[in-house]
Amino acid sequence: MYELIILSLLARWPMHGYLIAKIANDMTGPYTRISSGRLYPLLAKLEAQGLIVASDDEPQPGARRRHRRYAITEAGRLRFHELMMDTTSNAGDYQRIFWYKVPCLRLLDLPERLFLLDHYATYCQTQIFHFLAEIADMRTNHENYYPEPAIGREAVLFVMDHVLAHWRQELASAQQWRARVVADAEGLQSAGAAPAEASTAASAEASTEEMGAPPTTGRESGS
Repeated sequence: MYELIILSLLARWPMHGYLIAKIANDMTGPYTRISSGRLYPLLAKLEAQGLIVASDDEPQPGARRRHRRYAITEAGRLRFHELMMDTTSNAGDYQRIFWYKVPCLRLLDLPERLFLLDHYATYCQTQIFHFLAEIADMRTNHENYYPEPAIGREAVLFVMDHVLAHWRQELASAQQWRARVVADAEGLQSAGAAPAEASTAASAEASTEEMGAPPTTGRESGS
């Protein structure tokens, strides 16, 4: 998960480690924060694998140490693409992984974006069908589950109904975002943008929307 997040951030432009940690922790929430003791060994591992490179900034007057800036390599871009298109690893945790992918979709070609969105819609539908079937079975054959007391069965059904509603909302959100992706693509085509220009414009727009203006040092070309 953190490998995907780090590479997705660096696929936009180079960053210092503290900024990577800040954005990663903003994305993952308060209970899965990545510490410096975990981040920097991971950055060193990615650097050793040739996926990123690090350089030292010129020290500021009065600064005690130099800050390291990390940038993605071509091998790192290929690995980022591999992680984005992976839909089979960690299937049980794919819900969370998918939503980390969504801000990066515009770094992919349109058919790849639609593939991932359609795959997640199917993933949600599979969850929905599962809970619908299990809820119906428990209501019909309740004596096989909780002969008594009934309160135990009702509590389980309450939880299952809650999870079912959650997956229906997940499906609706995925379908909503897919509609936006299609509408954006159609808008670019109607404006007469060439495919390469459209991809570049979309990536730039996504980066600005998601993370604010890039640093004055510039950023690397897209992947």
